[in-house]
Amino acid sequence: MNSKILSSLALIMLLTGLFLTSCDQQSKQLKNKQPDKMKHVEWSMNANIYEVNIRQYTPEGTINAFRKHLPRLKEMEVDILWLMPIQPIGELNRKGSLGSYYSVKDYKAVNPEFGTLEEFKALVNEAHELGMYVILDWVANHSSWDNVWATSHPEYYQKDSAGNFVSPFDWSDVIAFDYNQPAMRDSMVNSLKFWVEETNIDGYRCDVAGMVPTDFWNDAVAQLKQVKPIFMLAEDEDNIELLQQAFDMNYTWEMHHLMNDIAKGEKKASELWDKLAWNNNKFSPEDYRMYFTSNHDENSWNGTTKERMGDASQAFAVLTYTIPGMPLIYSGQEAGNDKRLRFFEKDTIDWAQIPLADFYKTLNLLKKNNKALWNGTYGGEIIEITKGQNENVFAFERRKDDNRVMVILNFSTEDQLFTIDREMFAGEFTNVFNGDKVTIANGHQFNLKPWEYIVLTTSIEK
Repeated sequence: MNSKILSSLALIMLLTGLFLTSCDQQSKQLKNKQPDKMKHVEWSMNANIYEVNIRQYTPEGTINAFRKHLPRLKEMEVDILWLMPIQPIGELNRKGSLGSYYSVKDYKAVNPEFGTLEEFKALVNEAHELGMYVILDWVANHSSWDNVWATSHPEYYQKDSAGNFVSPFDWSDVIAFDYNQPAMRDSMVNSLKFWVEETNIDGYRCDVAGMVPTDFWNDAVAQLKQVKPIFMLAEDEDNIELLQQAFDMNYTWEMHHLMNDIAKGEKKASELWDKLAWNNNKFSPEDYRMYFTSNHDENSWNGTTKERMGDASQAFAVLTYTIPGMPLIYSGQEAGNDKRLRFFEKDTIDWAQIPLADFYKTLNLLKKNNKALWNGTYGGEIIEITKGQNENVFAFERRKDDNRVMVILNFSTEDQLFTIDREMFAGEFTNVFNGDKVTIANGHQFNLKPWEYIVLTTSIEK
């Protein structure tokens, strides 16, 4: 072999080595690269959220009938409308006469009982004109037995050893998808994109999001964000990976259950601090957490706020608005709805009176206008006032720039005496519910009635 050939071989080997080294370094860099942290849409930083149950909202149970309530909700300062699923409901193995909203028969259609696609577009357009945003409930884990994909693409679904479709848990009206099927994933993403592209919705609330692979959500949301900025809510509390790239916000079931227990007298208000400490250890300050006293599941299956919380329900609503997180109102709460809305049948909310409209409007305006209560890192940290003084009183302050909000809550059935015992909490305040001026100095005392709530701010805006 001559010297020219040897030189050529040596050069090839050198270049090959350099190429392999470069590939290895790039591979390590990609492997060690942290995913981009969730970036929230700007309009969510001081938003509240309102869950809409189309079926039960009006006697008609239609999109157009609900649309007539938009001006009232705007007057109440509602920001985000979360609509429970509006797609056609499966008939095979249906529960009840009307079935579950979460048994979807066709992902790209509107339930004819609710209206048409054009009517839904009109609803979204009007909400946008009023300055509100619309997110749609999405069921990605399972579908109805007679979903259009069940016959055209049976390979999209999980099967048992006998080749039969599989229902998750005891949800006998639905069958589970198989996320090992790339074509199934593509079809689901295309369906998600359909509603954003065709109706201009602003995001999704995703049913049992933790039961669907996180990598699917990451890919799906990345594609949706190529269409427009969106807001994503996960029905999940345990999988924090969902909040890293795909979802803006998740649920706070543990806090909700603790609130119920305090209302029943089984636990003390002081235990709320332990739950908030757990939250701070588990989640990033950037993560949005959704707090609630009711939602469609809680109302239908576990009872109304009056059943679970009694006279404490408004005090706990104040808590959901003032601790770090985003507050939720469920359909009918502003009307003081005191019945469990049937899940598989028609059961209309009574709107004859709406006694809590001003209560929620006050809280929504406070949330919107006072930076101390804004969501995630946009808002201020919570500062404990209680200091173990009274296990039945939960008191704190939040501050951001020149904004201060002081909250004092008696979570008990007895009168409570509470003292401000630190100079740092002194100041001139306004009571947000009655407009009274309050001067607080070190040693100031509050005589709190059962379940009384006091919310004071240094900069209230009308």
